[in-house]
Amino acid sequence: MKIKFCGAATSVTGSCHLVSGEGFKVLLDCGQFQGSKAQEACNFEDFPFNPAEVDFLLLSHAHIDHCGRIPLLVKRGFSGKIYCTDATADLVRVMLLDSAYIHEKEAEWRNRKAERAGKPLTEPLYTTKDAENALTHLAPVMYDRLVEPSDRVRFVFNEAGHVLGSAVTELWAEENGRTTKLVYTGDLGVAGRPILRDPKIIKKADYVIMESTYGDRLHAARGDTGIGRLMDIVLKTARRGGTVVIPAFAVGRTQELIFEFNRFYEQNPQARRELDGILFYVDSPMATNATEIFRRNAQVFDDETKDYILRGDNPLDFKNLRFTRTSEESRSLNEREGAKVILSASGMCEAGRIRHHLKHNLWNPKSSIVFVGYQAAGTLGRALLDGRDSVMLFGEEVCVNAEMHNLEGFSGHADSDGLTEWISGFRRPPGTVFLVHGEPAAKRALAERIEKECGYAVTAVEGISEFDLSHGVAVTRQEFLQSFADRDLLLSVREKIAKIHGALENILYNTSLVFDANLPAEQLLEIGDAVRVLEKDTLRLGSVVSREAFEQF
Repeated sequence: MKIKFCGAATSVTGSCHLVSGEGFKVLLDCGQFQGSKAQEACNFEDFPFNPAEVDFLLLSHAHIDHCGRIPLLVKRGFSGKIYCTDATADLVRVMLLDSAYIHEKEAEWRNRKAERAGKPLTEPLYTTKDAENALTHLAPVMYDRLVEPSDRVRFVFNEAGHVLGSAVTELWAEENGRTTKLVYTGDLGVAGRPILRDPKIIKKADYVIMESTYGDRLHAARGDTGIGRLMDIVLKTARRGGTVVIPAFAVGRTQELIFEFNRFYEQNPQARRELDGILFYVDSPMATNATEIFRRNAQVFDDETKDYILRGDNPLDFKNLRFTRTSEESRSLNEREGAKVILSASGMCEAGRIRHHLKHNLWNPKSSIVFVGYQAAGTLGRALLDGRDSVMLFGEEVCVNAEMHNLEGFSGHADSDGLTEWISGFRRPPGTVFLVHGEPAAKRALAERIEKECGYAVTAVEGISEFDLSHGVAVTRQEFLQSFADRDLLLSVREKIAKIHGALENILYNTSLVFDANLPAEQLLEIGDAVRVLEKDTLRLGSVVSREAFEQF
């Protein structure tokens, strides 16, 4: 078996890894490069493999640096299925259509300039039609479900805790009667964060492909840079008559901030009077659509968020929250008087409405710009955090007088401690841990820490490169199925059923009887699937009705 690293090998964008062997070629993610002009130019280059030869793609989550080149992959010959969780399938539809629109608009802008200069025209990276065609290849599956897309490959998606639907992938590939297990983290989230469940600890692997975004640093304590600090910035800015502008990723970070604002309103009645005079705007059609998708996928929320829903509360809404959709509504925000907070995409300030809000607020010393996510090298967001005195926006030089704040406590990526804790959960050392999705210093620092504290063999991937792997341990098909459908699965099923209300208690009793039955592995897996579907439908109902109505159901 071979692994070819085709993206996110020298930076944090463009995730794309090809796993191949006798009779199979599987792609892990197909992301877009973001950041500097040199990085952006990589998007137009040929893939370092033939897309038509790839059997299927496993998508870890819906962020553009992991899914953004999928339409191009299909355009250049890929015809297989794109497997992802059901929540990711909902989100990636929004993400890719929005990305295609941006590529079309950027091409129009470049071509207007080219025509005036007598230069040749350029094509967009891909079009809306390309994105729509790519979306027909989606094949959603549930977490914890064993999927067999071919007679040589099996996989399972596990919770990654990074964003709604994000997955840690367990992949089993068979060659010459032997099975090798590969684990791919995608992006790992932070344990204990709101809305999402914690990343699942994996017990065994022959090889691991692991992200390293914050491999060389620790996040500040949540209390120092979390919602308390953010609300302090909001109140101080409002008192001096300024606007708070938050560049926030439309998928994940925006919804977490809405949740935190809602919880702060509930838990701080003494501040409510002052907060009642401040309007909070989500100015991103994509973020608005993504928030609706979050509400429809409550089955993957953590217990705290599920409790909100079952109490009849909407955790993704609060009194002064407003959503804008049209360009006219967006433009009017910078003309409105009064205290306000504007959350807008993109999170790295590279495109979208956020650039207009920066143009209107960067020069104003009364305003505050608050960064709540990673800023890649070469982006406008990184330039502002690095202390740039002025920036160019829409052909105009804008001086930077607004207060700058960087709240890393909101990061959706595990830090060095979190990454090390996760990788140390294996019962036996993997053959090799391959570090990707990090800048060189972050990968080197994390590699040294894992080698020292865990004793694992670690390779910090540098550039497009290929590794030939040795085979794993031989197992039979029935041994594999039985080991997957072990007692942990049934314990998880029983725990989930126990949280579903009155009318479902009978199901709990019947499922408990399974512990005394000698059922085949396949049947145990079917039970798990049934419970996950039931949980999803139950929580979806709970998110749109009151507690009283739910209890009558």
